[in-house]
Amino acid sequence: MNLDKAVKSNAIPIETNADLTQIIDAIGDAKIVLLGEASHGTSEFYSVRAALSKMLIEEKGFSIIGVEGDWPSSQQVNRYIKGFGEEKKDPKHVLTAFNRWPTWMWANEDIADFVEWLKSYNIERDNKQKVGFYGIDVYSLWESMEEVLLYLSRSKQEGVDLDLARKAFSCFEPFNRRPENYAISTMNFSDVCIDEVSKLLAAIRSHEDNYTGDEETDLNLKVNALVTRNAEKYYRAMVQNDTLSWNIRDQHMVEVINELINYHGKERKIIIWEHNTHIGDASATDMKNEGMINVGQILREQNNQQDVYAVGFGTHRGTVIAAEEWGTPFKIMDVPPARTNSWEDVLHNTGAFDKLFIFTDENRHLFNDWIGHRAIGVVYHPEYEAYGNYVPSKIGNRYDAFIYIDQTKALVPLVETEPLR
Repeated sequence: MNLDKAVKSNAIPIETNADLTQIIDAIGDAKIVLLGEASHGTSEFYSVRAALSKMLIEEKGFSIIGVEGDWPSSQQVNRYIKGFGEEKKDPKHVLTAFNRWPTWMWANEDIADFVEWLKSYNIERDNKQKVGFYGIDVYSLWESMEEVLLYLSRSKQEGVDLDLARKAFSCFEPFNRRPENYAISTMNFSDVCIDEVSKLLAAIRSHEDNYTGDEETDLNLKVNALVTRNAEKYYRAMVQNDTLSWNIRDQHMVEVINELINYHGKERKIIIWEHNTHIGDASATDMKNEGMINVGQILREQNNQQDVYAVGFGTHRGTVIAAEEWGTPFKIMDVPPARTNSWEDVLHNTGAFDKLFIFTDENRHLFNDWIGHRAIGVVYHPEYEAYGNYVPSKIGNRYDAFIYIDQTKALVPLVETEPLR
């Protein structure tokens, strides 16, 4: 059977969110569900993931959400939806905590709606039953160090760990909170900062019995220390090798996912929101030729096959929020029709409607010829996308299900302009 026939015979039309229940059924008893996106600036990817997440929470008992965002910023959301603290806020105010470029990834209207739903869901539940919202990314070096310092300075324990935290923070002070300055410096200076953050994490782990507390303060301390150690490693790798820095980042995200599972209990179920390039198994793409691994691949290797379920996303055309260069203000850009003979082009030409696919042992082989699959980042040049935005993939092995939205629209950010970073 050729690919066109396979698509036509396996496509399940999507008209309303109720049609997504077929994916929920296929997920079965999986404990880790990975929800992707083909861009960080497409509204439908967020709204459909929110719909799926609500179903997983209500029908399957999922209670942890990990997102491709900073831990400290996401903690503001987590505290809000769980009712930690007494300060009166609304979701849009809480989402201003995402002030690192690109802010639109999480400070947008779709996430504001989802955050308010999570808060409402949690109101009638005790702390052990409440759904949590956590950032699993690695970028927040300085913010995480500050969180560690703040916690330890308030702790009644002996100040050995606090002294280590102060030494680690002072090591990074000369770089003016600019990761690129630190990255360049590592080419010419000693490894002293490596030693300081490694000692800090080791000390906190060895003394973790001293740091129990209410409102997940112990988890907050441990993960911020982990971010500090791994962010140093990531920024140092930035100037050495793209593959190395990519792998460090994705390995870190898996570490945080496992910390969340261990903290809340092995029986708890987790939903992960990340780009397709992180959640779709890298071994089923040409990323493997570069020695790159990712979250989806590692989690599949660490767990039983039936415990991990990955859902990819794609679109044929529409609009998207992105920027022309890193750190510059965003724009609403047109997403051109998908490149000829790409995965998205085939899905459009075999029926220009929204649809989903569920890959099983019986039909995966029909979708495992190599084919280009579009990936749009926060930096995007539509006029050149045919030359660099398509990842050769074996779709049936990369994902367990796929959601295709034929025409999509851009996210609506909560701010009019982006701060320069």
